Order: sequence, then C-alpha cells, then structure tokens
Amino acid sequence: MTRPAFDMLRALAIASQALGFILIITFETLMGDAARPWQGWTLAAMVAAALWIALVRLYRRNKARKSLNSRSRHEHR
Repeated sequence: MTRPAFDMLRALAIASQALGFILIITFETLMGDAARPWQGWTLAAMVAAALWIALVRLYRRNKARKSLNSRSRHEHR
C-alpha cells in the first residue's frame, strides 16, 4: 500500500495547529490578560481537531487493511 503524494489529513493537521498557534499569539498581543479564556478555547479546539484527524486516519487505515485482507483471501481460494 503506497502513500499518495499529497496527504490531505496531514495538511489539515499542520494547518489547524498553525492557525491555532497564530490565534493564541494574536489574542495575547491584542488582549493581554483578557486573552486567557480565548486561548484556552483555542487550545481545546486544536486538541479536538488533532483527535478528529487521528480518528479519521485510523478509520481509513483499518478500512484499507480490511479491504486488502479481503482481496488476498479471495485470491487464494
């Protein structure tokens, strides 16, 4: 099983983390101490996005593995 040249999930993971860090720094710059709750919610959203991407990746990997196993079983009959 080969990897595609462009992995959309990896790009989404990188983009979501970069955007989250940019927002956290921007909140601190613009709002000072009042930024804390917004930074916390941003961090929570970053963690949720990372978990969602990991679950989608795991689902796709398991689906591909089952498909490959099913194909190999049918070929050996």
